[in-house]
Amino acid sequence: MQHFLTDAAVYLCAAVIVVTLSKRLGFGSVLGYLIAGSLLGPHVLNFVSHPESVLNFAEFGVVIMLFLIGLELRPQRLWSLRRAILGMGGAQVVLSAFVVSGAVWLFGVPMATALLVGMTLALSSTAIVLQTLEERGLLNSSVGQHSFSVLLFQDIAVIPILALIPLLASASGGHAEATDQGSLLGALPEYLQAIVTVLGIVGLVLVARYGLRPVFRLIAGARQPELFTGFVLLIVVGVTLAMTAIGLSPALGAFIAGVVLAESEFRHEIEADLNPFKGLLMGLFFLSVGASIDYPLLKEHPLVVLGAATGLMALKFVVLYGIGSLFQFGRSEKILFGISLSQGGEFAFVISAAGLTAGVLSQGDAELLNLVVAVTMVGTALLFMAFEHLPFHKPVNKPHYDTPTPSKGVIIAGYGRFGQIVGRMMNSDNIPMTILDNNPGQVDLLRRFGSKVFYGDASRRTLLEQAGAADAALLVVAVDDVNRSLSIVDTARKHFPDLKIIARAVDRNHAYHLRERGIQTIRRETFHSALKLGEDALTALGQTPEQATAHARRFAEHDERTFEELAPIWGDDERYGKAVYQNLENLRQVLEEDRQQKTPNETVRTTDPAS
Repeated sequence: MQHFLTDAAVYLCAAVIVVTLSKRLGFGSVLGYLIAGSLLGPHVLNFVSHPESVLNFAEFGVVIMLFLIGLELRPQRLWSLRRAILGMGGAQVVLSAFVVSGAVWLFGVPMATALLVGMTLALSSTAIVLQTLEERGLLNSSVGQHSFSVLLFQDIAVIPILALIPLLASASGGHAEATDQGSLLGALPEYLQAIVTVLGIVGLVLVARYGLRPVFRLIAGARQPELFTGFVLLIVVGVTLAMTAIGLSPALGAFIAGVVLAESEFRHEIEADLNPFKGLLMGLFFLSVGASIDYPLLKEHPLVVLGAATGLMALKFVVLYGIGSLFQFGRSEKILFGISLSQGGEFAFVISAAGLTAGVLSQGDAELLNLVVAVTMVGTALLFMAFEHLPFHKPVNKPHYDTPTPSKGVIIAGYGRFGQIVGRMMNSDNIPMTILDNNPGQVDLLRRFGSKVFYGDASRRTLLEQAGAADAALLVVAVDDVNRSLSIVDTARKHFPDLKIIARAVDRNHAYHLRERGIQTIRRETFHSALKLGEDALTALGQTPEQATAHARRFAEHDERTFEELAPIWGDDERYGKAVYQNLENLRQVLEEDRQQKTPNETVRTTDPAS
């Protein structure tokens, strides 16, 4: 216990100093953590002599991260990403595993061992990729979303990889060693281990789906936030213990539990409660990985280690570049895609331990595999630094601003071009406002001109509480991102049911999503300006201003009526398309009849002025 506390204290001090310096120098936090950990470890400065003790605890951060990733995998999002997840993800894992396994086998490694090494190294580091892309402002880019999709498939692919280990052990003549601590499966035959593994996953899904929601409702009814946070942590700890007991990856179990809870009404609350723990533990994880780099082994076999790490990253980069070409990425996107996923992943530590226990890997194989993975993690961080010099990359720094002062007036979430017009109208009538925006550059710019804007994600309950949502008269959702807009609405309606909400819609589809959530006042951002421009076009083509205005008014009324009439069949693309076409034909007929009715009267006025 004393060793753990001492090591943790040293790690935290190093994080404050080295990682801050690393960020200031533009290296990024991940590389800073890895460098700090390697300097503090037993093979350099020896401030930390037992990095494995902290690593075991810090892996809990990976568990929490995979749980949060699972919470993001709602069925709708999974369906929208199906092409990227199944196509890109499946191609990347299969091709990378095949190429790496073949390369390893050519060096005389037994086939079973080569297959396990290939499948293990086909996986990438979810922790490093997401953390690095997020802090560089690339996670929401097209490449960032494609990388996320591939990582999701990789996380799912861990299930069959772990299930195949007993079969590979049988094929290689290996036997489980007595080091199977905590697992209940060590004494079972290999085929029974595979069956129990599947049953364990099914049991986890059933418990998460039918057992947790009633408990969440009961605890939420107590209105004690600390109880909710404690229960969320208990779920993650319980899943970790259960998965360890049957010999599965705790991170895998947490991911599955998160996916099952993705449709839960408590999803946003869970995310908000776990995020601080995730950030702290992920930092410890990177520090521990850096400290666990085996420099004596690296010194003993430098060409083997560095050659294997370079070869792995090169092979995966080529595979990823080819997949990017297949899916018609731009050249710069293919480069970023290849850099992002070229390293080995944290699941390698779990799979190598399972392979060692089953006898598929020797002790030397497992140590070399872990060292190569750690070196590729450092290599990827260096490649990201090089990528920053490309012209299309713009790093995003996210400064912290003071806490917003609650307002009993209006809260405006999103203060770009759209939100600013709303805010200026409120300000002209002296209506008190609290303005929230998550773009640090926009916040800094507006503050220079005297606007009281606060940085933060308005989809977080805690931020809305600080902004005074409990007492505010109105929330204006003016952000231009559809998913974030819906997330803000979901959070506000769940935690502040009496708060009136009006919203900006990016398009008609977004408007239907908002209407589905009970928002009645919705303004599509381009509709009214386009309508006015259409009216000007009719005037320029010879219609009188009165005729153009009447035409525009009738079109707007028809559009609003159509929006309401088609709401029940929204989502059925075939029926919706036919209905839209039919309504457009009806509008055309009405306008034509109206024109014909007005033409005789206008002719009489022209030919008989006395009348």
